Amino acid sequence: MNKVFIIAEAGVNHNGSVELAKKLIDAASVAGADAVKFQTFKAEKLVSKNAGKAEYQKQTTDKAESQFDMIKKLELDEATHHELMAYCKTKNIIFLSTPFDHDSIELLDTLGLEIFKIPSGEITNLPYLRHIGKLNKKVILSTGMTDIGEIEDALDILIDAGTKKENITVLHANTMYPTPMEDVNLKAMVTIGKTFDIAYGYSDHTLGIEVDIAAVAMGASCIEKHFTLDCTMEGPDHKASLEPDELKAMVQAIRNIEIALGSSVKKPSKSEMPNMQIARKSIVADKAIKKGELFTQDNLAVKRPGNGISPMRWDEVIGTFATKDYQEDEMI
Repeated sequence: MNKVFIIAEAGVNHNGSVELAKKLIDAASVAGADAVKFQTFKAEKLVSKNAGKAEYQKQTTDKAESQFDMIKKLELDEATHHELMAYCKTKNIIFLSTPFDHDSIELLDTLGLEIFKIPSGEITNLPYLRHIGKLNKKVILSTGMTDIGEIEDALDILIDAGTKKENITVLHANTMYPTPMEDVNLKAMVTIGKTFDIAYGYSDHTLGIEVDIAAVAMGASCIEKHFTLDCTMEGPDHKASLEPDELKAMVQAIRNIEIALGSSVKKPSKSEMPNMQIARKSIVADKAIKKGELFTQDNLAVKRPGNGISPMRWDEVIGTFATKDYQEDEMI
């Protein structure tokens, strides 16, 4: 498929509510995304009880609350996974979820997920990478906070464990929510693709949709973007997420860019062919010319329309003789 794979990242923006999660699935489906992605984790396996929050999380949630308490409320149990997967099928959208621990990897494998998304925070987690690599599934690897050497190490682990390189897509990313424009460094996305000769894309945490559109124009085959039903809702990621109308606009813009990119062949397009005769020019008589008269720069001109002799043949015509009488503006 030459189609960009668009992941609408619901993440934890369901706030622990199944009904809210379903509404997010609805919004992603209406927007035209290919997949909607959640997060699968057990708080006890993911974070220490005394772990602090990221600065952006402190700004969007209760500062006195620990990271553990914050994410504990956002867990999705196995029954909810089944329910959301079934709901996604009715909405004709792919269910994805990012696992954050070994039990979650096993759960998602048992549920039959064909694509495993590895978040930036796990790219230096060798046992985790090896576990996913052994599944021999399609893998989408986010690379926030990494350098090129760490990406190489992660790819080696995945491939050595059994995942085919052609089944891996590497996403350039920045883990700041929202990402400042000066930190996007979108050219690094292309560097990743060229360095490893691998499919690449972009996991975006900027505000707005312009960087995603630029990424597609630069060859991204996968775009991941956080979205929510309402940016003002309480929770760690709502503020840096798109609202449904913005998500729909992003998807439409990406689909337009896909079409606009076209092929690498430069030739007149089907739509502009009729304009060639109108916009191009021909060699015409600049004044009345008698039969047998010499064609010179003084009695010839170049004017529209373009269905006569091309001006590119000017040198061939100059110095030859008229084989008939010409009126002013008549094509030679």
